[in-house]
Amino acid sequence: MYRNTIVLLYIVLPLWAFAQNNVCQGNLGENIFEAGDFGSGTPNIPTEDPGIAPGYSYLRGGPPQDGQYVITNNTGAWPGNYGTWLDIRDNSSDPNGYMMVVNADFTPGLFYDQTVTGLCENTLYEFSADVINMIRRGVTGHIKPNVSFLIDEEEEFTTGEIPQDEDWHNYGFTFTTAPGQTSVQLSLRNNAPGGTGNDLALDNISFRACGPEALILPVEIANICEDGDPVDLDATVNGDQYTMPAFQWQESFDQGRTWSDIPDADTPVYTHAELSSGFYYYRYLLANGETNLENPKCRVISNDKIVYVVPKFYTVNDTICEGLTYEQDGNSYTTSGTYVDTLLSSIGCDSIVTLNLAVLPDANISADIEVVNPSCHDTQDGVINVETVNGGVRPYTFSLTGRPPSTNGSFSALAEGPYTLSIHDRYGCSFQEELAVQSPEEFFVNLGPDRSLTLGDAIQIQPQTNYPISTFSWDPPDVIDCFDDCLGQEWLPLQTQTLRLEATSERGCMASDEIRVTVDKQRRVYIPNAFSPNGDGINDEFFISADVPNVQGIRRLAVFDRWGNLLFEQTELAPNDPETGWDGKVLGQEIGEGVYVFFAEIVFLDGKVITYSGDLSLLR
Repeated sequence: MYRNTIVLLYIVLPLWAFAQNNVCQGNLGENIFEAGDFGSGTPNIPTEDPGIAPGYSYLRGGPPQDGQYVITNNTGAWPGNYGTWLDIRDNSSDPNGYMMVVNADFTPGLFYDQTVTGLCENTLYEFSADVINMIRRGVTGHIKPNVSFLIDEEEEFTTGEIPQDEDWHNYGFTFTTAPGQTSVQLSLRNNAPGGTGNDLALDNISFRACGPEALILPVEIANICEDGDPVDLDATVNGDQYTMPAFQWQESFDQGRTWSDIPDADTPVYTHAELSSGFYYYRYLLANGETNLENPKCRVISNDKIVYVVPKFYTVNDTICEGLTYEQDGNSYTTSGTYVDTLLSSIGCDSIVTLNLAVLPDANISADIEVVNPSCHDTQDGVINVETVNGGVRPYTFSLTGRPPSTNGSFSALAEGPYTLSIHDRYGCSFQEELAVQSPEEFFVNLGPDRSLTLGDAIQIQPQTNYPISTFSWDPPDVIDCFDDCLGQEWLPLQTQTLRLEATSERGCMASDEIRVTVDKQRRVYIPNAFSPNGDGINDEFFISADVPNVQGIRRLAVFDRWGNLLFEQTELAPNDPETGWDGKVLGQEIGEGVYVFFAEIVFLDGKVITYSGDLSLLR
């Protein structure tokens, strides 16, 4: 089963300073592991092997077995996920975000390895990762993952046992590169022993420069009027980690997605002097010295600061669907028209707003919806998929009970239950429908009630089920080798035992049942204490009667006189056969009436050999 262990990097290099199990307390730089979140995509499991786990094989389906890993966006979409594993997505808000799921090998070893170059010497860095134990809460007898972080093949930090609590946990630590140190090899190693459990998922692996707190205070938006004064932005650096702090102010023209250096803005104070209305985004880069500032792997980033210049005049053009209300500064509008309002902001800016409002008739949106029920009674792999939307204006926003809104109209990993699907178009026109995801009848196999029988009695096991069986196995495995046609197969149990059947349906559902068969080891053998070999055809021979197969055979039958002389002996006899018994003669001559002694070694079905002896009366 999946065995992923999360390991925190630790450093044992000479002259390095490091803090184990201590995440960065200041600001971080850009993530040097650009693919540390494993990306995003619509395929549940990408087919290309990323080659990031030395000694592990990449599986293009789920779930992985020991020594295998996958990149996936949803373990709940696997048709054959282990019953003890979580059905989860990655640790982000992206419904298609990928994570790495590892089923650790039986032998402890590396399962993640990466080399980072271009670092700066004497610089503090943080290594961290999100990890989750894949075993469900309450499942017992499973090994908990345990991971070590290594730097240049030396262990620096160990997570210890990762809790089985169905939550993601972040592990991380900081360390400082040594003089002249510009690269490190970062590895994760599985420490837990092989066996059941030791399964985990990784996400958001991060390696960043760590510096002091780099702030632009206050963190709230700085509002100024269009006819107001310029505002100073002050860099606040808390701590003395950097002996030669170097600054570079940046601005963003796409709301913080990308950033550009502001020429000559390299002092702790930057003045925003642009008074045209709009939003302005700022931040600064901070490093210990000008050389480190030029290296993206050696600098940290302040918080973003937004300056909003409130316009004096502005026009709002908006469109809403019929039946909706447009709210503006306490006024409500429900019909098309042009409306002019004078607004006074909280900071005292006067603005005149012209609203051009268009109200569209109801678009009568409809949709074709596919509902795919879960494959098994206890799984969460149901799907609601909006195949087509009719009416309205793109783009559409889709909402489903308990899920964040999406733009693709597909919701997977659903459990049984009622759901409300809502569709909104660009202008707020909406469609809503109540849907139900229904689990199939629970798959079962039934071996019937427990049975009691006597040694030698045959039993027939005929399993009952409600779905066709794809695969099955019996335990013990050598008792029964059939499933569909067991009625004619007799089983002779030799001792009390439990017979268990595990079956998988054609849809991958699993079910099991067991039956306990109690065997009463009665010895069904009858040995007479007298016989009359007088030729009348009644009780003329001394032989042993028994139930077969309770009795398998007679190993030895012997008769002695009272002085110990052997009168009769036969071996390997079948029970219930008078012709194999004693006819009261010795060397062809009849002997007289009297009391004799017999000994019999009898072999039973369970292999037990019991010796019987007693007096035998011969009557004529």
